[in-house]
This record gives sequence, structure tokens and C-alpha cells, in this order.
Amino acid sequence: MRMRTIGNVVWLVLGGFAMAISWWLVGLVMLVSIVGIPWARSCFVIGSLCLLPFGREAIDRRELTGRDDLGTGPLGTVGNVIWLIFAGLWLAIGHVVSAIACFVSIIGIPFAFQHLKLADCALWPIGKTIVSSEVAADARRRRGC
Repeated sequence: MRMRTIGNVVWLVLGGFAMAISWWLVGLVMLVSIVGIPWARSCFVIGSLCLLPFGREAIDRRELTGRDDLGTGPLGTVGNVIWLIFAGLWLAIGHVVSAIACFVSIIGIPFAFQHLKLADCALWPIGKTIVSSEVAADARRRRGC
């Protein structure tokens, strides 16, 4: 618990706060555009993960529940492609640039890997859910991963 707290505090300084703000700004743009409302919720949820990522993970809802839903099926794929074109690529680039900056120092390497995980989320966020690391590990164990 203490290490997570320390990790989250250092994370805020090493790009986490700036990227969380970026996610939330994209979410606001999506809300204002009205067409982007379905993506806005993902922006705010992943923005909160980006603010305090240690101890939480983004996993596929199919992996958690064992079944498909609207976001993990074909409609979710179409939504993710649209997302990728309009916002996902830019947020992913922000996370990759932050990761490169973190890789420069030894202390920043774990934070760089976290940015790369979030870059993956930025590319394909629909159909993902945020859970504690323990719940994610349990879901993987049940699946045999």
C-alpha cells in the first residue's frame, strides 16, 4: 500500500498529471461535440487511471466477465477505430513521449512502462474496464493466463 502511494506521487511529477489533464480535456471536447459523447466516459475513466495508476489496471471486460458486451463486440471495434483516428493516436503519442522521457533515468523506468500501458489504452479504450491489480490477476488466473 505504501509503495503504491509513493509510486503514484512520483508518477504525478513524471508525466501522470499532465497526461490525466490531457485525457480529461479530450473528454470535454468529446462531450461538446455531442457525437463524441460515447467516448467521453472512457476519457474520464482512463484519465482517472492516468492520475493514479499504481494498484489499478485496465483490462478487457471480456477477460473480466467471460462474455462479450456492446463494447467488446463488433460495434466496440468500430468505435475504437473511430476513436483511434480522432483522438487515440494523439494521446498514445503523448504517453510514448512521456515514456521516452522517463526511460532516460533509472528511477523513471517503471513509470515509462506505465506510460506504455496507458498508450495501449489510448489506442483501443472501448471495451476496457479499470479494476484493482488484485482483481485483474484473479481474472487472469481464472482464464489460465
